[in-house]
Amino acid sequence: MCQFKEGSAALIIEGKGGLKKKIIICTGTGCVANGAMEVYKAFAAEVNALGLKVVTTFEGASSSTDKGGTVYISKSGCQGFCQMGPLVKIMPDDILYNRVTPADVKSVVEKTLMNGEVIDSLLYVDPVSGQHCRSQKEIPFYQRQSRFVLKQCGELNPEDIQEYQAIGGYAAAKKAYMEMTPEAICKDLIDSGLRGRGGGGFPTGKKWDVCRVQKNDKKYIICNGDEGDPGAFMDRSVMEGNPHAVIEGMMIAARAIGADEGYVYVRAEYPLAVKRVRQACDDARAAGILGDNVFGTGMKFNVNVMEGAGAFVCGEETALMASIEGDRGMPKPKPPFPAQSGLWGKPTVINNVETLATVPLIMNIGVAAFRALGTPTSPGTKTFALSGHVANTGLIEVPFGVTLKEIIFQVGGGVTDKKGRIDPEGFKAVQIGGPSGGCLTREHFDLMLDFDSLRSIGAMVGSGGLVCMNKSTCMVNIAKYFMQFTQKESCGKCVLCREGTKQMLYLLEDITEGRATMETLDLLKELAIVVQKGSLCGLGKTAPNPVLSTLKYFYDEYLAHVVDKRCPTGECKKLARPEIHPDKCKGCTACVKKCPVGAIKGEVKKPHVLNADICIRCGVCAATCKFDAITGV
Repeated sequence: MCQFKEGSAALIIEGKGGLKKKIIICTGTGCVANGAMEVYKAFAAEVNALGLKVVTTFEGASSSTDKGGTVYISKSGCQGFCQMGPLVKIMPDDILYNRVTPADVKSVVEKTLMNGEVIDSLLYVDPVSGQHCRSQKEIPFYQRQSRFVLKQCGELNPEDIQEYQAIGGYAAAKKAYMEMTPEAICKDLIDSGLRGRGGGGFPTGKKWDVCRVQKNDKKYIICNGDEGDPGAFMDRSVMEGNPHAVIEGMMIAARAIGADEGYVYVRAEYPLAVKRVRQACDDARAAGILGDNVFGTGMKFNVNVMEGAGAFVCGEETALMASIEGDRGMPKPKPPFPAQSGLWGKPTVINNVETLATVPLIMNIGVAAFRALGTPTSPGTKTFALSGHVANTGLIEVPFGVTLKEIIFQVGGGVTDKKGRIDPEGFKAVQIGGPSGGCLTREHFDLMLDFDSLRSIGAMVGSGGLVCMNKSTCMVNIAKYFMQFTQKESCGKCVLCREGTKQMLYLLEDITEGRATMETLDLLKELAIVVQKGSLCGLGKTAPNPVLSTLKYFYDEYLAHVVDKRCPTGECKKLARPEIHPDKCKGCTACVKKCPVGAIKGEVKKPHVLNADICIRCGVCAATCKFDAITGV
């Protein structure tokens, strides 16, 4: 017999005198890239070699009566701690091993599975305390999170519908179709306060209700999985790790508005997400959940999976619909809004992946329990892709209202320097919301991260990218990077976005290459405001955000580039001057010995001097220096 521990999704195989183990191997994109599938195969081979029965499906685990011991080897989606993958969880012992290789598998099977020993070398070691963390709940990265939407992504097999159903999957959709009216569903969503997680933050229930009252014999639900922000991978991980939750959310939305057809629009660059969502749709149809007779009610709902061509602008809902219709992905003026006239002129609701995956959870726990999370105006949690100069990178989930300081220094473990070492004073900024967002600085450490607080300072949640930057980062160069991205991704339909972003990029290039004057800065700000106000869609309206926020918070850095013709961090090579900082140099002579042209001179234990006229900027000295004393090479 099989049993799921409530809340843990840890399957326990009950066998007389046999093992009771479940091995969960993270097979999100990051872990797969690091060899997780080879680890998965190695576990099956090693367990088989011991004469134990291996099962790889929930059905097999459920029906197993093998007295010699059964081991359930399961895949999961992203478990979040991407930099430590491949991750392997042993249940019910609650042991989490990190950076597991196929060579480690034999030891794990023989020592941990058979004898209950813990292998310290495979445990995560907290760099602050030096403690070996046996389980996920002992790791600071996880301790500070509230994994609500992501919880099952790291525990369930995303390719097994029966495992999803075993923890109550599709119960909320069944209730919506068999026990609730469309009005009641919309009211629950309105009361929950759920706001769209794709960046705009529009109330989900209100969007559904607007579409519900439209009189039309055909309506559509679209799941927007066209996640294109640099540094963002939240929606991808949810589609890979719990695709059935997304489909269930679409079903509830379809019942609420009266739709009988839906589309999941996924970036073609997400092949694993595409594969798992398609398989989930096929399995749901085979189980009678999707199709022409949903839960035997006689109502229809079918889901199509479409791969996008990778255009960032197709994240905008009218451009996305144009792409589905077979046209070039270009935005259209609003109104009419999609809820009134959308796909093929029919009323359409478009929600992003995380929003839809949250819907069945709300229905399962109730509106009051959901509103207990987060803030009054931004209830619930938000997933973020935490990356950059931070000790712990990966996929995180925190309640709205958490502060930037808590994310960076508690979940993230602190800011790192160029060599990956913790630097308590190294923080410079966080770019939130990708190219649509803005910079948060030290003065925003105690700002509650929610839709309204961020909007009040000219930033936005966006899809959820969080890129942490240390003091070695040139903020002018960062603004130029995001402007390059948005300029290339502009569809070209409106002049202000097409030409305005191009001219803004030219001005930023002038600044980073030493051609700018003070008039350049004035023109850059003026143009940014015009593009922001006059562009047709969200891409153009938000494209100037990184420029405007860096101008506001790092104006001195712009002045250094323009007036002094110097890049303070040395990142802008045409403005960088090679130098050794005497306050950091210890006179160890390591750089002197490595310099191929003899540009560095100095005595032992005294600050050295670098001759910029001789230096060829090969970077060898900076790579050798243990004290970060050399810049501009």
